[in-house]
Amino acid sequence: MTKKLRFRVALTNDFYDDDGQVKYGDIGLDLLKSANSIDVSHFATHRPEISPDQLAGLHSVIVLTPRVTARSLSASTDLLAIGRFGVGYDTVDVGACTAADVVLLITKGAVDYSVAEATVGWMLALTHHVRIKDQLVRTGNWNERNSFMGCELRRRTLGIIGFGGIGQSVVKLLTGFGMNTPLVFDPFVAASVLADSGVQAVSLDELLEKSDFVSLHCPLNDQTRELISTRELSLMKPTAYLLNTARGGIVNEDDLFTALRQRRIAGAAIDCFVGEPLTAATRWADLDNVLLAPHSIAWTHELFLEIGHAACQGMLDIFQGRRPRGVVNPEVFDRPSFKVKWKRIVQSTHES
Repeated sequence: MTKKLRFRVALTNDFYDDDGQVKYGDIGLDLLKSANSIDVSHFATHRPEISPDQLAGLHSVIVLTPRVTARSLSASTDLLAIGRFGVGYDTVDVGACTAADVVLLITKGAVDYSVAEATVGWMLALTHHVRIKDQLVRTGNWNERNSFMGCELRRRTLGIIGFGGIGQSVVKLLTGFGMNTPLVFDPFVAASVLADSGVQAVSLDELLEKSDFVSLHCPLNDQTRELISTRELSLMKPTAYLLNTARGGIVNEDDLFTALRQRRIAGAAIDCFVGEPLTAATRWADLDNVLLAPHSIAWTHELFLEIGHAACQGMLDIFQGRRPRGVVNPEVFDRPSFKVKWKRIVQSTHES
């Protein structure tokens, strides 16, 4: 009788506190722990970039914040899958994953509602000057309230850059606010999706010129890096707001800071920054027309549970020999070397 091997899944250390407990509550690990022949562990230490020794002997890994590079994968002979805990994968070398016969997964769809709800919440907070009015009461400046008249969402125009699941969820949540037809810039979205969502596709410049809110929901890549800079900001209305819940590098931060300081746009809400994490005093704190969050504005218990379930289901699918959802590099499935590795590991972890 052939001895059955265990399918080994690990999570990066930043999911856990110093006592070895998950910091974020229920993230769906029971889905893996209840399966036969699967061992779940976590890295002993946190490193900004995953090192080859951390992946030794693993079949799959779920990653929160560390980078995954070609060096990370250089000795991973048994690694089948990397699951990004979320939908962004700019911190992962996709080409290196494919070359190493590793499937890269994201939790497609799991973040849509939570990020959309946070976006709508920020739109309301910006237009009603929630942060400033809170401070007026806290500092005894009640009578200054006359200087901070807000505005409503009705009859305003939302412009969405990147119309994937999150952007579509934002449109759905805003139904009933009486806003104008949303404008969308996304060269890759299907015409049927636009038609079904009741939005209008426009050029980037037209969106910037006509929108009262510009909300970023696109990935960070070579095409979107610094997509919003001085020229684009100059096209926006002086009464318009910019919201970024996507990635910091999509916006030129120096140009945005200048535009906010000079009141060329009304304000911004920023969840994502270049060079995260920001652990020292930041220049953004000097501005009263910006809302800030440490790349966590959408974090909820519900969000982490849904992402966790999606990530764990992807690992379970790989273990059971099925193609999972949310594959970033589907071409890996056509590689003969990947097919051999996948078959070998599936058989060795199921034989008895």
